[in-house]
Amino acid sequence: MRPDDWHFTEDVDGFLARAGHFLRSQPGWHIMQLTWAERVRKRGAGAFGAEAPLFGVLEHGGEVHATFYRLPPRGFGLSPLTPEQADTLAVRLASLGNPVPSVSADDRTAALFAEAWQRHTGATPKQRETRLRLYRLEALTPPDPMPTGRGRVLGERDLEQAMFWCGEFARAVGEEVSISADTWADTRFADKRYTLWEAPDGTPVSVAGMNPLIGGQIQVDIVYTPADQRGRGYAGAVTTEVSRAALAAGARDVVLFADLSNPTSNALYQRLGYRTLTDWAVYDFARDTSESPAAQHPRSGPGADAVCRPGSWSS
Repeated sequence: MRPDDWHFTEDVDGFLARAGHFLRSQPGWHIMQLTWAERVRKRGAGAFGAEAPLFGVLEHGGEVHATFYRLPPRGFGLSPLTPEQADTLAVRLASLGNPVPSVSADDRTAALFAEAWQRHTGATPKQRETRLRLYRLEALTPPDPMPTGRGRVLGERDLEQAMFWCGEFARAVGEEVSISADTWADTRFADKRYTLWEAPDGTPVSVAGMNPLIGGQIQVDIVYTPADQRGRGYAGAVTTEVSRAALAAGARDVVLFADLSNPTSNALYQRLGYRTLTDWAVYDFARDTSESPAAQHPRSGPGADAVCRPGSWSS
């Protein structure tokens, strides 16, 4: 495969038309590709900042082999890549002068691209301490017994509650996000449906959210229980409620991410019937003072001067 087998575009509809079947063929592995492409499609590219999102498709012999998305400043996400595919993508991006502040992908792919990007640009990769495991539901096994209380789905009139719980979750995991009535629509939390687990007296004690159905798949995200309510089975109960709702909504696959540094949550999801699909990693890149020639002087060649506009592809 050659670097010019990668085709770039800012047109999310064109990207999905070209790569949608490939992405949906293994939705779990492509969860981030599908999720962010759908968010860009629904919200419009302008909702993601001054620089337009960029999408890429690797085609060879008339078949799609890999994809990526770049959402400044959120970073760069990849479908699974071989060493050769990671290398050709790094060459292509370096030749165009496209910045890559970070990369997010399955553990192996992220490492392969981090090595290739360093090789071709001199940027030093640093793996983030927080590492995730992606689980896929095999067969839902509810807790037995379930804790007392009930699940309640939040509706449009419960926006204040949804914002409150998402804010608590964001603070707990160190996520930098402003959540208010003015900023809510632009956050990653806005397109989810939330369920609270309420104690018998109506006190909310745990929350779980789920993303919309995309490519036959639903991602459970977020799951949060305040520290003073943990150890009582509430997280298992609310995750069960949301998992059931996802299946009832027609999801063929239900997936979720868990922080590998939290053995309690990982053990819980496995008890509920979730099984490991892959581990996930993120690398940040710091610019070396002695940049490679490719980084300092983008090469000429196929696509080197291409500017991707909606409705067009670079090749």
